[in-house]
Amino acid sequence: MPEEPCQCPDCQRFYREHDRLIRENPTLRQQQELNWAALQSFRTLAGRVMEELQKQQDAAEAQGGPASRPAATPELAAAGQPDDAAPAADAFQQAMADLENINAHLFSIEALMERIFDVRVPEEVEQKFREVAGELAPDPLNADRLRLNRLLHQTPDLPDRG
Repeated sequence: MPEEPCQCPDCQRFYREHDRLIRENPTLRQQQELNWAALQSFRTLAGRVMEELQKQQDAAEAQGGPASRPAATPELAAAGQPDDAAPAADAFQQAMADLENINAHLFSIEALMERIFDVRVPEEVEQKFREVAGELAPDPLNADRLRLNRLLHQTPDLPDRG
């Protein structure tokens, strides 16, 4: 017996986005381009964030030493008050290392995806992609699908017409 798909809001959002991407990009070529654009946008954004964070860190170090926050005073340290600057600096360094790893993985994925662009298929195969896409992710606003959804789930998907 197949397991029912998860109904949590995150999974439902994923299913909707998954289906939308198939509906709007139903050919091999469109999927290639979509994935390439998504990869490049991810790399661009992650790289820019890393640059901005590095600039912030460099500016903070130039202004006041190795940490952007003042160190705890000896009185606070003696009273058992922890110095928050060290854990924050460690968390920042870990985040930067994680972003560098993400970028390295994205570069690896880019190298693999370049091989995908070597594949070209005849129009008959592209048409098969379109057919299967229609089966996998039919139009959610199709009147028949909305009526079926209303019957199955008893939710008002269409406004009542009087």
